[in-house]
Amino acid sequence: MRLTVGVLAIFCCLGVSARAQQGQSSTVPVGTILADRAPIAKTLEFVGRVEAVNRVQIVARVTGYLEAVLFKEGDLIKEGTPLYRIEKGLFKAAFEEADGALKRTKAERIYTAAQLQRMENLVVTKAVSVSERDQALAADQKAEGAIMVAEASLETAKINLGYTDIVTPITGKVGQTNITRGNVVGPATGTLTTIVSQDPMYVTFPVSQREFLRMQQAGRDPDVQNIKVRLRYSDGTFYDQLGIINFVNVSVDRGTDTVTVRASVPNPKSGIIDGQLMRVVLEAGESEQKIVIPQSALIADQQGVYVFVVEDGKAAVKRIKTGGASGTGIVVDTGLSGGEQVIVEGMQSIRPGMPVRATPLPPAPNPS
Repeated sequence: MRLTVGVLAIFCCLGVSARAQQGQSSTVPVGTILADRAPIAKTLEFVGRVEAVNRVQIVARVTGYLEAVLFKEGDLIKEGTPLYRIEKGLFKAAFEEADGALKRTKAERIYTAAQLQRMENLVVTKAVSVSERDQALAADQKAEGAIMVAEASLETAKINLGYTDIVTPITGKVGQTNITRGNVVGPATGTLTTIVSQDPMYVTFPVSQREFLRMQQAGRDPDVQNIKVRLRYSDGTFYDQLGIINFVNVSVDRGTDTVTVRASVPNPKSGIIDGQLMRVVLEAGESEQKIVIPQSALIADQQGVYVFVVEDGKAAVKRIKTGGASGTGIVVDTGLSGGEQVIVEGMQSIRPGMPVRATPLPPAPNPS
């Protein structure tokens, strides 16, 4: 009898322990983020293309043997930096020939000017005829014209000699060379290389007429001077420089019903590259305090979007209305009042009303 009572006591203890373990295991561990308010600006987002303010295609102005390539591809070079050198021999010879021709014509002018002066003196005493004086005058004027032609030829030879040193007309980054040392180059060769300026850069993007109308209906000031321009990379992070709009096209594209808008953005560290595709975020007006939560907390069903929050140690459903992205987070317009513990990890294992054990997680860095 005593043995039976002892066995029953043992089974009772085991049952209590099992029920305690079962109750403890039914509490699901979850990770939570505090639904906090953050300043959110009124924004519109577009897709834009980065463009260099200055782009120069380097072309040979004279034909000759390419003697040297003087730059390293991809380098940032200053205005006036030598890029290519064409063999100078023939161009120096042409310059010296033109210089000699000019000196010869100047010497001939000295003679014709002296002859004209003598004829002017003799025609007064009627020692020579007026016709002879006129011939001397014509010869002198012809010599003067020859000097002008020789001076122009010398200037042309000087310019062509200067063209043998090809330098960059702007400060910027130099691209790949399309021709190498040892080739004969000339105007028909085409582009030797390309120089693109770096700071600042332009960003152009199309804005639809519908967006302009939305801004007016929302009471936003359409003055472009009050709009901040931010650029976002493909990974969601923002470029660290703000831009300003400096041009709005005067006509609408008939094919797309959009207006081309251009912004100027500083680029001191070459953080953006010519031709790069980026998201353009326009910010207008004062910032508003909005609740921002991670996008990973969102769940969608046929009734809309909702999140799980922790209330009195249990999972509860909160239906929300979102108001667009803010960096890696999402803005909540309605459904949350702030301060809620929003579940972002372990959602797959919970149901409404289920006991949960919340572990606060550090807030993720928001690139906005």
